[in-house]
Amino acid sequence: MKTTAFAVLPAFALALAGCESQAEQEADAIEDAVEQQADASAMAAGTAIAALGMTEAQLLEADLVSPTGEDLGDVEQVRRDASGAVEGLVVELDDTDPDRWVMVPIAGLTARPDGDDMDVQTAMTAADLAALPDAQMTMPVAPAPAG
Repeated sequence: MKTTAFAVLPAFALALAGCESQAEQEADAIEDAVEQQADASAMAAGTAIAALGMTEAQLLEADLVSPTGEDLGDVEQVRRDASGAVEGLVVELDDTDPDRWVMVPIAGLTARPDGDDMDVQTAMTAADLAALPDAQMTMPVAPAPAG
């Protein structure tokens, strides 16, 4: 009997680990869709400089760092205004549970070399970033068919 009980424990643990709330599943789906949209947008933008002397793809690969190089978050999306100019970066903040995304205005950000890559530097502290409102992370809407 004891071996049966122990044999069931790994399956039970896996079942618990696989359980996510409906809200967590929806958040994951939105994050996946936003990432796919961001990747598609970066591909469409190609090698054109988007902001800070960086392409959209480079911005999406960048970390948001402090002046001392402390990693504050990961750039997840480039937000543009109606004219197509970059107005901000949606950043997933480090060390938040649940995950938080904020829009950091492009004004005040600078490019910072990190080896062969580039990061985006801000004068904002982790506390300043945490005080920003949550970015609107909605499922991207597919464009309406032409016709």
